[in-house]
Amino acid sequence: MESLQKQLEEIKRGVVEVLSEEDLLAKLRTGKQLRIKAGFDPTAPDLHLGHTVLLGKMRQFQEMGHEVVFLIGDFTGMIGDPTGKNATRPPLTREEVIENAQTYQEQVFKILDPNKTLVMFNSSWMADMRATDLIKLAACYPVARMLEREDFSQRFSSGRTIAIHEFLYPLIQGYDSVAMRADIELGGTDQKFNLLVGRELQRHFGQPPQVALTLPILEGLDGVNKMSKSLKNYVGVQDPPREMFGKIMSISDALMWRYFELLSARTVHEIDLLKKNEHPRNSKALLAKEIVARFHDHRAADDAEQSFNAQFRENQIPDDLVLTEIAASGSMLIGQVMKESGLVASTSEAIRLIRSGGVKLNGEKISDEKLLVGIGPEILLQVGKRRIARVRLK
Repeated sequence: MESLQKQLEEIKRGVVEVLSEEDLLAKLRTGKQLRIKAGFDPTAPDLHLGHTVLLGKMRQFQEMGHEVVFLIGDFTGMIGDPTGKNATRPPLTREEVIENAQTYQEQVFKILDPNKTLVMFNSSWMADMRATDLIKLAACYPVARMLEREDFSQRFSSGRTIAIHEFLYPLIQGYDSVAMRADIELGGTDQKFNLLVGRELQRHFGQPPQVALTLPILEGLDGVNKMSKSLKNYVGVQDPPREMFGKIMSISDALMWRYFELLSARTVHEIDLLKKNEHPRNSKALLAKEIVARFHDHRAADDAEQSFNAQFRENQIPDDLVLTEIAASGSMLIGQVMKESGLVASTSEAIRLIRSGGVKLNGEKISDEKLLVGIGPEILLQVGKRRIARVRLK
């Protein structure tokens, strides 16, 4: 068995907070196989790279010999996690949750070892819970403590609605840890409150409290907001290789190093060497290939890179083309983007050029003058052969 210190260092890599490290050391000292829990609500049909930050840490625990449980929150998914929301979130239907949960099971094994993963559904214990049992569970946690959660506190102080069922979400997530007898629970930094509720409920039910590990939230392609399908700033684990490669190549150089830190299997030393010795574009291509190969294969990664180079380099797009960032409150018409980026003098000129077939977006001719460009990923606009602009709305 690896030394205790080495295990601890591996576990803490990329982790924001360990609650508590003393409890973690005590569990590791027993030498027993620990049960590692991470829950995912099937609120959308696709997993994205933001989810894989947690999944990668789960895989690490598998390689250390511990039991990993991928918990699908099919019951809590119908409530909707209010974390970070400034308004009551509409619940999903049972049919939507079941459909999304099925796709999760198909996607998760792109990272986790299927032979070492236990998939569970929290409806297994919650669906049979009687109303009296739920009331007893609710009696375990005071409203004052619940209002300490930042999003609840902000909404309460500003008079915005908080529905009673939203208080049930952290309670049920915490009870999942009781039902599963979890030793360690993983979650994003936005899940800290919910993870700590799990510790409190386990104490209440006479169990050793789980260790809570919080991991960073991965920013989306816009470099600002949390990666989210609803914000259209995500890279899905089922994206086609070329699309996946292109999305990663569209991120800013600063965000690239954040992605290296949270997603790459390279060591910290290897990443430092890339920062010192490689052109940012080459480093970004290495990152894109690594991620495409992980979710597809190495041949697909090579093909995606070749296709990307053919699209951008063979069209004589210079590598040192300066990125133009345009402040926007939302989506913007393509003609306005062309004007703001300096490619044309007016939107009327832009419309004329689009109608004549003289404008390309990401290497493809466009004909829709009412096309909207969203905030987030970088785009490449080209008018004729000489006027070219790298643009990002922010």
